[in-house]
Amino acid sequence: MTSEWWRSAAIYQIYPRSFADASGDGVGDLVGITSRLPELADLGVDVVWLSPFMTSPQKDAGYDVADYCDVDPLFGTLDDFDALLARAHELGLRVIVDLVPNHSSDQHVWFQEALAAEPGSRARSRYMFRDGKGEDGSEPPNNWESIFGGPAWTRVTEADGSPGQWYLHLFDESQPDFDWGSADVREEFRRILRFWLDRGVDGFRVDVAHGLVKADELPDYTPPENADSMGGVEPVPYWGQEGVHEVYRDWRRLLESYDGERVLCAEAWMPTVDEIALWVRPDEMHQAFNFSYVMSEWDPIVLHDVIHESLRAFGGVGAPSTWVLSNHDVIRHASRLALAADFPQGHGIGPNSPGKPDPVVGLRRARAATSIMLALPGSAYIYQGEELGLPEFIDLPDDARQDPTWFRLKGERYGRDGCRVPIPWESDRPAYGFSETGSSWLPQPEMWADYARDRQVGDPSSTLELYRTLLRLRKEQSVATQVLEWVEGLPSQTLAFRVGSITVIANLGQDPVAIPAGMRVLVASGSLDDGAIPTDTTVWLAED
Repeated sequence: MTSEWWRSAAIYQIYPRSFADASGDGVGDLVGITSRLPELADLGVDVVWLSPFMTSPQKDAGYDVADYCDVDPLFGTLDDFDALLARAHELGLRVIVDLVPNHSSDQHVWFQEALAAEPGSRARSRYMFRDGKGEDGSEPPNNWESIFGGPAWTRVTEADGSPGQWYLHLFDESQPDFDWGSADVREEFRRILRFWLDRGVDGFRVDVAHGLVKADELPDYTPPENADSMGGVEPVPYWGQEGVHEVYRDWRRLLESYDGERVLCAEAWMPTVDEIALWVRPDEMHQAFNFSYVMSEWDPIVLHDVIHESLRAFGGVGAPSTWVLSNHDVIRHASRLALAADFPQGHGIGPNSPGKPDPVVGLRRARAATSIMLALPGSAYIYQGEELGLPEFIDLPDDARQDPTWFRLKGERYGRDGCRVPIPWESDRPAYGFSETGSSWLPQPEMWADYARDRQVGDPSSTLELYRTLLRLRKEQSVATQVLEWVEGLPSQTLAFRVGSITVIANLGQDPVAIPAGMRVLVASGSLDDGAIPTDTTVWLAED
């Protein structure tokens, strides 16, 4: 009998360069992560997910991989990784690692070989090299745009110095897309999976899992106006192609050949939960991020519908739903939920953005939203620092920004740096405990001292203690494995449901809502108003 831990796990995302720096160079590393694992065990999470730490020139913070089977010296060594994994397992924490199969770095040995090889060669067949249009091939093969802005094609200079073919990069030009029609590519990623599985990892979070395979003939495509960074709602010729599912069926078979429960989690940015659910059919991946939920408005009807549809769609294929409010690509929810303007995913916010959030409202809503999320059946993801209530660092200086989006679009979009700032541990230590030298690859705001972990430990009103209480009750009451039942008869401004013996009521309106008779409060996201639930507050209740 297997535990199927992935159906109910609380998974904590670590963005390595911003978590803890042991070397003192201002960039977080594996030794630093290992030193802080006891704090994560104390928080009450079940799994640690490590964002990229593999060898990379760091043009896109590690999502440009040059060697998939080694650790970038910036973060440490393979021995450091093995020590981290052993310590995590000793503490009862599982570890999943990020895998980036849609593209590599342009410094990958294969791409360097492709540049030196001739058109039509085996080396070039591993990437999306194509001849250009026009008499002299001077026009790109199609009109696709990069997710980071600008054209998605770059022309190379051939060995003889002449203008040559074009290669596809859906992201930065330093991130050439693999051609998943190549048998070499498919076998190489089987080797990569085995390498990490043999070391003992518990699974993989798969970056751009909706990518990899492109539509035949590479047809032109223009995203609709104001589309987010992952395209529009209509079929997109570089996302969600049917052929990608056979890749994951192959990987699932490989994982199931190993002892223990090893898992695959998809980052699949698709327009609807029904489409995302295609990635978690019984013979494919185990989990997929629920982006419909993370992008939901702070509105009881919207949240009700997204939760209902998510449970229906994922349950319909026998998979758990997942729930997430923040990650390394989106505005932190302690800011996002109080925005007064729309900000498409990936655009970011900065000093000159309109409709900047009220931090008090943002934190209040963030605590209430987390109290909803951690009560939902399925698996929940927590992004480092959200347990401290961290907001987006909006006033990050322009000259400190490092996101490729900022540079490719010449400052038209701020990008994702604001959610990636190194997190605070101790209020009176250099770099707020992130690095003993005081160095930090992105500057930290002075307000970080107020959010530092050491100021929150033991304070029952703190966001950290709220997370600890929610995660403890989630386990004690087996909340994540219960069936959700909607509670009717409460004011329309509420979102209310029952999971097992716990009733959850969230007040998203302005007027206080009375707590039903015969119920006692187990935990509340904020102070009650003379025994009633005030605006932007969630409570977990049990019968007296």
